[in-house]
Amino acid sequence: MRFMQCLAAFVVAAIVMPMVPARADSALHCRNTTSGATWDLPVDLGHGTVDSYPAQITDRAISWVDTSTGRFYDFDRASGAMDMHVASSTGGFYLTDQCRLK
Repeated sequence: MRFMQCLAAFVVAAIVMPMVPARADSALHCRNTTSGATWDLPVDLGHGTVDSYPAQITDRAISWVDTSTGRFYDFDRASGAMDMHVASSTGGFYLTDQCRLK
C-alpha cells in the first residue's frame, strides 16, 4: 500500500512539475498594431495569474478572464498574438494585439 502511495505521488509530481514555471514574476508587453498604443500586464507565473486574475498557463498559451469586464483573453506564446473576446447579445467581437512575455 505504501509503495502505491509513493508511486502515485511520484507520477503526480512528474506531471505537475514541468507545468510549473521557473520564474514567478513577468509581464506581457502588448502593442495595439493599429494605434501603436502599448501597455504591460503583470503575469505571476508561480501563482498562475495575469493582472491578478486566475489564468491557465501552459507552454503554448496563457488564457484568462477579466471578471470585472467579462472579457476573455488568449495569448499565443508562439505567435505573440493576444486575442480579446467580448461576448454580447449581438454576437460580440474580438480584437488581436501583439504581445511578448518579458
